[in-house]
Amino acid sequence: MAETFDVAILGAGPAGASAAIFIARAGKRVVFFDSGQSVTRRALIHNHYAAPSIEGPKMVDIGKQQAQDAGAQLVETKITNIEKQQDGFVLSGENGETYQARYVIFATGLWTDLAEKIGLVTKPATEPRIKTVIEVDAQGRTNIPGIWAAGTVAGVSVHTIITAGDGARVAVNLLTEMNGERWVDHDILPKEG
Repeated sequence: MAETFDVAILGAGPAGASAAIFIARAGKRVVFFDSGQSVTRRALIHNHYAAPSIEGPKMVDIGKQQAQDAGAQLVETKITNIEKQQDGFVLSGENGETYQARYVIFATGLWTDLAEKIGLVTKPATEPRIKTVIEVDAQGRTNIPGIWAAGTVAGVSVHTIITAGDGARVAVNLLTEMNGERWVDHDILPKEG
């Protein structure tokens, strides 16, 4: 029997890990998948707010750890198929395992092959060196109810600060839909003295 999650996120780069952080902090059961294909692992980043300079592999590892610390479950495998079920989706991994989730977020960066395979509508990309992206509405929803997309694969700029922000934005929008009211995640510093 497949383990059941509220949300499954395909991707563990800036968009996927950021979405996982927000969803886990909201108390939802979330799994995110690292296929080992993140282009951020090849980057040297000098333009990410609050990180004067950081190597891509380190950024990805910190983001994955932060998501796990928030309660997200990380699985290192590539998802090879997604099937719609009555109350969500069954995801099949390259590792032979299956996972069930009510919602799915694609945060696969450059990769749209699985999206196209399962019937998500794609369109030509506008970002240099990106060929195809998933078509989404203003909230991040795709044409298949229950499947969302964030980051470069959803048509936003490839810059890590933008994809990370988009992962958080889509997660907040999904949480808002799940909870029936706008989701906000802010902690306040304790008062001094």
